[in-house]
Amino acid sequence: MSSSALNKRLHHLIEEGLKNLALPESPSTLYEPYRYALDVGGKRIRPYLCLLACGMCNGKAEDALPAALAVEILHNFTLVHDDIMDRADTRRGKPSVFKKWNEDIAILSGDVMFADAFKQLETYGRDDSFSKEEYFAMMSSFTRATITVCEGQALDMEFVDRTHVNHDEYVKMIEGKTAALLAGSLQMGAIAARAGMNAQAQMAKLGMEMGVAFQIQDDLLDATADPEKFGKKPGGDIYEGKKTYLTILALERANENQKNMIRETLDNKNSAEEDVKQVLHLFEELNVLSDIRKEVNEHYRRSFALIDDFIDSEYQHELKNLLIFLQNRDH
Repeated sequence: MSSSALNKRLHHLIEEGLKNLALPESPSTLYEPYRYALDVGGKRIRPYLCLLACGMCNGKAEDALPAALAVEILHNFTLVHDDIMDRADTRRGKPSVFKKWNEDIAILSGDVMFADAFKQLETYGRDDSFSKEEYFAMMSSFTRATITVCEGQALDMEFVDRTHVNHDEYVKMIEGKTAALLAGSLQMGAIAARAGMNAQAQMAKLGMEMGVAFQIQDDLLDATADPEKFGKKPGGDIYEGKKTYLTILALERANENQKNMIRETLDNKNSAEEDVKQVLHLFEELNVLSDIRKEVNEHYRRSFALIDDFIDSEYQHELKNLLIFLQNRDH
């Protein structure tokens, strides 16, 4: 990841903005979990993209800060509720909110985070330098991203109990669950810079390409990454019985015997290492890994092409560096 002066300045802006949120002291059971969820940390990719997009569109990064805070609060809200749905005891190495407090408190704290995310955008409604149309565009982009994230999560939950999921459905799910908020972050940054409709649309498209590339790449790394770096042994998603882009594509290409073997391994809560290795071998045999690598690289190629449509600037260079980092990551 870049450690340039611009990178440091923008991340400092984000952290200061989050630290200075005017959260009440009472009721403590509502606001302490909210603050805790934000303080657990994270890479702040979404707010960072928002600020970069504003700069790329010749705006002042500071003008995009309320939008950046909104997307980061919303993102953390989704994590608080996701942990409840997934029964996840930890988040980023620390107890999840529902585990540290309880489920009722986590739900309510998540709800106030959701509302407060929208509250951040009121700044644009009060600013006379922003037109009514620009304020509407900002709210519309954020609302659309929020709804699409929920749709993606709903599809992901539906897929758990479905026998068959095709690769187009899976891509639609990750466009919602992963890519929509990246697209919204970039588009909102463009709106904060008062960029035209074409630039806004380009930013949204860039976010979708980046999000799909990132998630499919994540599925690929589960099967191919060095376990020392990735933090779990190859095929971790298979052991957990998850439907990923790899298993979906393999099932579409496999013969009946191969399909049965893949499904039996995924359905088995205590799959033997040999069975998982056999599924991983099938990914190679069916050209799943090589074809998915090509697909990931194509999404990144489109992303770089979209970035190149914007004028040369330090913000553009910074986004390119981020994209290079993501494309070359090995864990």
